Amino acid sequence: MIIDTHCHLDNKQYYEDIDSVILNALSHGVKGFLIPGADFNDLPKAVELAEKYNEVYFAVGIHPYDIDMYNEEMMEKYVNHPKCIAIGECGLDYYRLPEDEKEKIENIKKQKEVFISQIEFAKKVKKPLIIHIRDASNDSRQILIDYNAKEVGGVLHCFNASEHLLPLAEHNFYFGIGGVLTFKNAKKLVEILPKIPRDKLLIETDAPYLTPHPHRGERNEPYYTVFVSKKISELLQVSEEEVEQITTNNAKKLFKEFSSLS
Repeated sequence: MIIDTHCHLDNKQYYEDIDSVILNALSHGVKGFLIPGADFNDLPKAVELAEKYNEVYFAVGIHPYDIDMYNEEMMEKYVNHPKCIAIGECGLDYYRLPEDEKEKIENIKKQKEVFISQIEFAKKVKKPLIIHIRDASNDSRQILIDYNAKEVGGVLHCFNASEHLLPLAEHNFYFGIGGVLTFKNAKKLVEILPKIPRDKLLIETDAPYLTPHPHRGERNEPYYTVFVSKKISELLQVSEEEVEQITTNNAKKLFKEFSSLS
């Protein structure tokens, strides 16, 4: 059994065949799905899928690229839904900052404010966080520690292989490993994987993005978690069954609602 802890099944790339995508994954042993919140416009689709499938859950939150949309009233509207089990994906992304220095400083300030607001919201509603970090490891780590995010914990989605973030394992944070691990240029992640505590490993796809080898160039989907599991098993020199057992148990510890799945 595998749990895909991060898949954007509400993305328009799935509008025509979402049911077959989910059923195909289920038939290959993927028994749980978590749709992260990134854009409020996609939430109705996420709710619809979560209400249709026992195995599908969702989160509510705003991605750093969409901070101008952040609205706590909208968060409140969805957070009490019985299938809403996490807050995010939220975090910091310095990859696409404005070139103008003044605008850049303003954008970073706003990103931090919205990130902190979502951490505080998660603590208020007692739900774990889904964290997005890109080119912002130092600031992200500092904020998570300073604002006591370990109170709810969470997952560093699509873990960026920064050694600087490993100490967050001691702050109740897990590390989401996806298709990037299978890429030829993933040397850093391949090297750091054994350093991640095994009781903090999670599997994800980030579908429809970051499709693992041998399907690179195609649309990603939850079934492809099997390729991530296979690569982890090779690198850690344990069986695929053990990888599935470890990561599924971890997902159930962090996201308690998955415990009802078998």
